[in-house]
Amino acid sequence: MSHIGMPDFIRAVEDFVFVCDEPRPADVLLIPGSDRSAHVLLAARLWREGYAPLVLPSGLHAKGEAAFGVPGYPSEWAWMRALLTEAGVPEAAILREDRATYTWENAQFSRDALREAGIAVRTAILCCRAPHARRALMYYQAAMPWVDFAVCPAEETGCNPGEWFRTPEGRAVVLGEVRRLGDQIKDVFAEAVEEEGSAPHLACHPPKGML
Repeated sequence: MSHIGMPDFIRAVEDFVFVCDEPRPADVLLIPGSDRSAHVLLAARLWREGYAPLVLPSGLHAKGEAAFGVPGYPSEWAWMRALLTEAGVPEAAILREDRATYTWENAQFSRDALREAGIAVRTAILCCRAPHARRALMYYQAAMPWVDFAVCPAEETGCNPGEWFRTPEGRAVVLGEVRRLGDQIKDVFAEAVEEEGSAPHLACHPPKGML
């Protein structure tokens, strides 16, 4: 019986999970919630370099938890705002979304926050953790299909292309993303189909970048 070789398997996983674009000028920098700092500091650097005038961090705390785990901060958003201001981003450039408890809510609530602020967004840079890139992109595209996204992920020790498969921890993180991309995304597809009235084109022509 034929089987896929390990190099091919690794390549297939990497092609699916990891997404990385060159930064380009955008209307806003979007940051999904996390207790990791690297992607927040990356967003701050891109703001300082002039890639976008606004930054929107998003998050309350992880789903299933009673509170955010960093002492002294009531939400992921509050903690990320502190990181951003310490890294040189003025408070006036930081938008607010502090209700989300998982990535799909990050995407939906960020869309709502932008609408409520009267900010029209056509282009965005999505700053996320490297192994989170595909799932974050799919959620944000599903929530804002009219936006052209550039994904600029921050490297994460042991969980980057070319190295994740070498340790149990790296395999757990990256292959966990493969599992969640099946377990969670099916519900997002169902929501999208219901909202569009079961439009047939949704099954045939996913938004750009979702394949």
